[in-house]
Amino acid sequence: MADSPLKITRESLRDGSMLAQVRARLEAQARELGWTLRSEAELDQSLQDLLAQQPGGQDIYVFGYGSLMWNPAFHHQGRHSALLHGWHRRYCFWVMLGRGTPETPGLMLALDRGGACRGIAYRIPAAQAKEELALLWRREMFGGAYHARWVDITIETGTVKAITFVINRLHPRYVARLEPAETAAVIARAGGELGTCRAYFDETVAQLRALGVRDSGLERIRAFLPASTPPL
Repeated sequence: MADSPLKITRESLRDGSMLAQVRARLEAQARELGWTLRSEAELDQSLQDLLAQQPGGQDIYVFGYGSLMWNPAFHHQGRHSALLHGWHRRYCFWVMLGRGTPETPGLMLALDRGGACRGIAYRIPAAQAKEELALLWRREMFGGAYHARWVDITIETGTVKAITFVINRLHPRYVARLEPAETAAVIARAGGELGTCRAYFDETVAQLRALGVRDSGLERIRAFLPASTPPL
């Protein structure tokens, strides 16, 4: 892996270069494994369908629980500590690109059913919502591992509707169950063009601690991780 990993940016999402690179790398693999990669038209339709479920002309909140907490890569005008009930943060799907390879797959966080999750809510002004959410759709929705949905979250001013990304349990990369020690072993060794799984884990924990949050699931995994992981 390169010493300086790639970084997802608003610019690379806006000009399509990030998605084009990912598609080029994943298309053959997707065909072989039976995955479905969404086209640009399908991404646009998915976004339109979701926005149609709520009244238009309003600011939109996005709930982040993983890398969106430290690298949202979209414009916003508000950042709030937030609590979501009914879903919990879990390492529950395999990645073969970004923070893993086909030879050494990594694991990625998603929201799975049950429990609760603390994270960060971003407010996007209504006038910018469609443009900024289109960038987010290119980042999160092309591979089919996530479903986008409206949820109720609690921020300091009360309960608001927000968009977030939950795991698609029917996707072939979904992991129904892994013990903390097994998850830690993957996190300790896997990495790719965006960096290591360990760096992703450490950044997530750091962001939560800055919010005053201790995630019990992540802490159980951390107990099995070495103090530091050598670079790949």
